[in-house]
Amino acid sequence: MANIIRISKSQKRKLITFTRCVLISLFAWLLFSISNEYVITVKAGIEYVNLPEKRAFHPQQSDTVNIKLKMTGWQVLFSKVKSQIPTVHVDISGLKNKNWIVFSNQIGFINRQFPHEQLVVSVSPDTLYFDFSKQTQRKVPVKAMADIQFRKQYGFIGETLVNPKYVTISGPYEDVANIEYWETDTIRGKDVSTDLRTVAYLNKNQRANINVYPTSVEVLMPVGELTEKIIELPLKVENNTHFKSVRTMPSKVAITVLMSVKIIIIILPGILKQLLISMIGKKQKSNIYQLF
Repeated sequence: MANIIRISKSQKRKLITFTRCVLISLFAWLLFSISNEYVITVKAGIEYVNLPEKRAFHPQQSDTVNIKLKMTGWQVLFSKVKSQIPTVHVDISGLKNKNWIVFSNQIGFINRQFPHEQLVVSVSPDTLYFDFSKQTQRKVPVKAMADIQFRKQYGFIGETLVNPKYVTISGPYEDVANIEYWETDTIRGKDVSTDLRTVAYLNKNQRANINVYPTSVEVLMPVGELTEKIIELPLKVENNTHFKSVRTMPSKVAITVLMSVKIIIIILPGILKQLLISMIGKKQKSNIYQLF
């Protein structure tokens, strides 16, 4: 049988006093630690500003840099909680007569982009190098990016409309030639049950050395309530050159389509069949309900 350790009242008071002292010491050490200044390294994206008008450039390094920031422990704690990758503007007006940019010459400009409690010590790499090539421009379609969560039984009931459909991009020929479309910033929504109309800005982080005009587009996404409809269609044999009469078993098939309950249209089986054949022939991947 284990011995029961009994503590006297005086020993309890000493133990409580000791525990309080330890907790107070830890709290004082924590306050002292977070009040000190620290130098931490954060990753940041690059966005070029003041682009030279007559020179198309292509960066030879990654579009991210490492920035050393001096800040207090409180700032370090809050920056870890936010965990967002910042974006810094880099002035490249100096590319008019050279092919490199030195960050140490722009420390003041970069410091103004951060809160006054944070001090930029250095940027790595310190020098950015660029290639130059012939500048060109072309028009490319806009692709609306979306992350939509619909209310139950709701969804898209039509094609997404973008105005304007095309934007003009300009930059180095080898980069512009490889761009087939330009994405917008992601349009988000929760519990959506009505049409989405919004102005979406074009994604600037897609290519840092490409200029895009205009910088925003209008987007309309038709949304409505969906229902299932079962339609029976007769089977018809085509391209039959060897037999006078061919019977199929079964003679009819049933298809299930999604369609909007807003629109009430009676479609003859023959018309629907032609629409389906046309859709399959064009290898469209959209849902059948978009035909209604």
